[in-house]
Amino acid sequence: MSDTSDPNPPPLEIHDLTVSYHKKPVLWGVDLEVPAGKLIGIVGPNGAGKSTLIKAAMGLMPLNSGWVKVFGEPVKKNLRRVGYVPQRESVDWDFPVSVMDVVLMGRYGRLGLMRRPTREDKDKARECLEKVKLLPYANRQISNLSGGQQQRVFLARALAQESDLYFMDEPFAGVDAATEASIIELLHELKEMGKTLMVVHHDLPTARSYFDMLLMLNMRVVAFGETSKVFTNELLQKTYGGRLTILSEVADAVRQAPSV
Repeated sequence: MSDTSDPNPPPLEIHDLTVSYHKKPVLWGVDLEVPAGKLIGIVGPNGAGKSTLIKAAMGLMPLNSGWVKVFGEPVKKNLRRVGYVPQRESVDWDFPVSVMDVVLMGRYGRLGLMRRPTREDKDKARECLEKVKLLPYANRQISNLSGGQQQRVFLARALAQESDLYFMDEPFAGVDAATEASIIELLHELKEMGKTLMVVHHDLPTARSYFDMLLMLNMRVVAFGETSKVFTNELLQKTYGGRLTILSEVADAVRQAPSV
């Protein structure tokens, strides 16, 4: 366990984490120390525990064993420093709320639930919408947006939180190529600002070029390290087992893609 007096504790530290659903373990004995200022991809097969890891790290579900620290403290003491982009499928998009309302929700951690957004908060929300190219849609109902636009709204909400550690659960799912390119550009901008980002990602061909580091997960940590070192056929097979069919483009990515 890190010394809590450390002036620069890691953004995320996990020790001996085990989590179960209905008494069935989905994560076993996870140990992890995440360095600051990195863009990290979380990859693994369906049912590997990727989303569960994020929820457990954010204190959203009970742990069977182990502990999680965010910047050296229990996560509930540091929630203001944590931003979250959920899976699009987990959101009720029919809820009657505008794009601006959703982005302003990202300011509540700073406001407190009983305070109304200030002019500064609204200016920040507009700035974040401008960054994801959605400012003209500020007053539109979220149900009237495309899937890619909805995803960008939640990215703007995360930006409005002005967090230091971001968890993103498949932010590229269901978006077109142009939206995906704009999202990865934004993630790199955040990294350059010193933010730490952990991103659940399912597309192996792009994982090599998108991320500084990869966490390869299949209920346990198979590998965690620099992408150029862990993105190998051997570790992919260990992670995905018989469920992995290495497509030609994945094999090409392993052999040919430049190191991050």
